[in-house]
Amino acid sequence: MLIRKPNPIRSSEITSKDNYLNRREFIRAGAASGAIAGASLSAPAALAAVIPDEPLAKLADIRKPSPFSTDETLTSYDDVTTYNNFYEFGTGKDDPHRNARDFEPQPWSIKVDGHAENTGTFHLEDFVKPHTLEERIYRMRCVEAWSMVIPWVGIPLADVLKALKPTSKAKFVAFETLYDPKRMPGQRRRVLDWPYREGLTIAEAMHPLTILAVGLYGEVLPNQNGAPLRLVVPWKYGFKGIKSIVRIRFMSRMPQTSWNLSAPHEYGFYANVNPEVDHPRWSQARERRIGSGLFAAKQPTLMFNGYAEEVASLYDGLDLRRNY
Repeated sequence: MLIRKPNPIRSSEITSKDNYLNRREFIRAGAASGAIAGASLSAPAALAAVIPDEPLAKLADIRKPSPFSTDETLTSYDDVTTYNNFYEFGTGKDDPHRNARDFEPQPWSIKVDGHAENTGTFHLEDFVKPHTLEERIYRMRCVEAWSMVIPWVGIPLADVLKALKPTSKAKFVAFETLYDPKRMPGQRRRVLDWPYREGLTIAEAMHPLTILAVGLYGEVLPNQNGAPLRLVVPWKYGFKGIKSIVRIRFMSRMPQTSWNLSAPHEYGFYANVNPEVDHPRWSQARERRIGSGLFAAKQPTLMFNGYAEEVASLYDGLDLRRNY
């Protein structure tokens, strides 16, 4: 369930000290204010560059807890970082962990275009610097009927979008993943129509639960989890959480999305978690919580992944039997 108080879990309880010391981490962010000002921004990096093998200050030291966090038991760091869907690095669950090790996500820029006042190409730091990092402990439900509980670190997407100033013509927000087959070996296969694309309505994108994640477990976001920037929309199936974002586009019409293009009879635009609507090839009524044990019983799936109180009103009038 959702709790309306700061998360009581200390960073030292989330993962071991050795994990913090042995991973690349963000440098401490100073107090920052202001907003994205335009395409030519080149402000000093709030997070600095992530330097391989050099220990830096922990995200756990600079993030704050969120009242939107769940109090459920966390999925282990090992499971979160070794059991992934990230087809750019392979279709097996352990492929991203193995194949993304040498991927270097710094420096990083994001192109912004479409119906907004502030468009252009921005450094990752331009997105993050004006905002306070938050820890959001969210349930994550995969369309394949497994789930996790992940302590993300990120910023509300709404804060970024407000700074970009979408116009009244912006009804949808589209996202694209980096296309680089040399560094992303999964893109050498025609599993999907690359680059990976996703989208939200402007109302979904502006909802306070929606975040852009730059870390998890108090550390910089691992490559296999979508470094350096990924979308997290906790009431939707996991494939909506596009990774390694390089483009944000404000659109007047519903954008095409990768899985809808690949299998339109199975995957639609909204993809809200709904235990009453089965996937054409399996039930969505129950889910397997990763890390619960080989013989653990599956647990019931909650409408909107347990976030119905917060988001159900976004879909007034929508036929939820057809929300795939």
